[in-house]
Amino acid sequence: MTVARSKPAKKATLTHAETRSIVFGIMLAMLLGSLDQTIVATAMPTIGQDLGDVHLLSWIVTAYLLTATAVTPLYGKMADTMGRRVTLLVSVGLFVVGSVASALAPTMPVLIVARALQGLGGGGLMALPQTIIADVVSPKERGRYQGYIAAVFITSSIAGPLIGGFFAEHLHWSAIFWINVPLGFLAFWMTSTLLKKLPRYERPHRLDVLGAVLMASATVSLMLALNWGGLSYPWGSPVILGLFAFSAILWAGFIRRLMTAPEPLIPVEVLANRIVAMGTIAACFCMGTFMGLIIYLPIYLETVYGLSASQSGLAMMPLMLGTMLGATATGQTMARVAHYKRMPMVGLAVAVAALAFLAAVPRSLSVTELEVFLAIAGIGLGTLLPVSTVSIQNAVASHQMGTATSTMNFFRSLGGALVVAGFGAILMGGLPPGVAGHITMETFAQSFTANGLDIAVVFRWVFAAAAAGLLIALAAVIAMEERPLRDRVQEAPLGLE
Repeated sequence: MTVARSKPAKKATLTHAETRSIVFGIMLAMLLGSLDQTIVATAMPTIGQDLGDVHLLSWIVTAYLLTATAVTPLYGKMADTMGRRVTLLVSVGLFVVGSVASALAPTMPVLIVARALQGLGGGGLMALPQTIIADVVSPKERGRYQGYIAAVFITSSIAGPLIGGFFAEHLHWSAIFWINVPLGFLAFWMTSTLLKKLPRYERPHRLDVLGAVLMASATVSLMLALNWGGLSYPWGSPVILGLFAFSAILWAGFIRRLMTAPEPLIPVEVLANRIVAMGTIAACFCMGTFMGLIIYLPIYLETVYGLSASQSGLAMMPLMLGTMLGATATGQTMARVAHYKRMPMVGLAVAVAALAFLAAVPRSLSVTELEVFLAIAGIGLGTLLPVSTVSIQNAVASHQMGTATSTMNFFRSLGGALVVAGFGAILMGGLPPGVAGHITMETFAQSFTANGLDIAVVFRWVFAAAAAGLLIALAAVIAMEERPLRDRVQEAPLGLE
């Protein structure tokens, strides 16, 4: 297949102040997208009381995650074909419209649909900022900004539930959506004019609509199975097995489309790049393990250690702050060292050891000792976050930056869903047959006690699975080639594999 070569792009003439303004604006946009994954959690009881249909509450979160994950690669392709500014405008516009619709929703089904619309915009807010940073900052200096991005994710994980609970209790639950309107416009206003200065790559492109539909449908089917399995339906039920089978068929169709389309949604040469492949695998298992620990550790702290909900939230802080510290320190150091890969190799090895120790003694440590090991694990896994992103962006051509970055983000989100589902399957597997399919997360701990089971023994295997996940990430980092980081924004990459 012959593809027209891109014309030389004009270099972006941005001052340091303009670059800083763009970075701040897109980090604000990313904060909006990541915050909306967590801010509704503590407001959900109030929403259920106000709108009714409590059995549909989980869909407030699920609908957003489904659409946001499914459209992530599509945004990357749009950014490479239509330009960063136009794509960001579309993303912010959809997100703001979805936020207004969510705030005005009169019933639970309408709120769920509005959240799905909001997720269509949120997927772009998660993927585009890293691509835009790659346009304005050289790979050699990019690590420090990736550390800031990691800090945004951790901040949203900490602040989201606190803000959501405060708004629901002291204002109104709709305030968690109304606040997105001025912040969304502020983020775009700060970047819109300056984004016009970014280089454009005059390259004929064709958007693969069929590939996008196949990928989005396969993702939705898989995530529905992972969200429902073990909670709404038993893992072996016809509904869950049917969703897995349908997803497999759609993924097979998507792979065939990648091999035959004139210009597929994800270029084969990007997937064939060993750095992209290994970096994506590492990010997938690392972020998946982090998300799984965030979701299930509160249950461990409340059942094994007897902490209250607020106390367990404080006990989670060392893990989150450790991750932010590891990511920030690594990002700041990348520009000053030649062998930047050594940091995540050491960090992940230490994190694996910390989690393996927790698996060996799931009940023997004090809360303080547990927090120390969680902080060590957080610092270790945090070292990978900037290295994986910068390495991938450093290995592809400029006109494929958005596609490669969004591909990594897509599989990282999908990996999070897979690992969370895996952790859930381990915990549900500890219950007697016939019980797991009829409980909710709210009655989870009580079900173990009622059946005379020791939940600490079950969590031994959760920590072991977390250590295994980071071990896979470590193996991928070791296998990933370490190329010198370019010190110019628009310099050609050192060759694609």
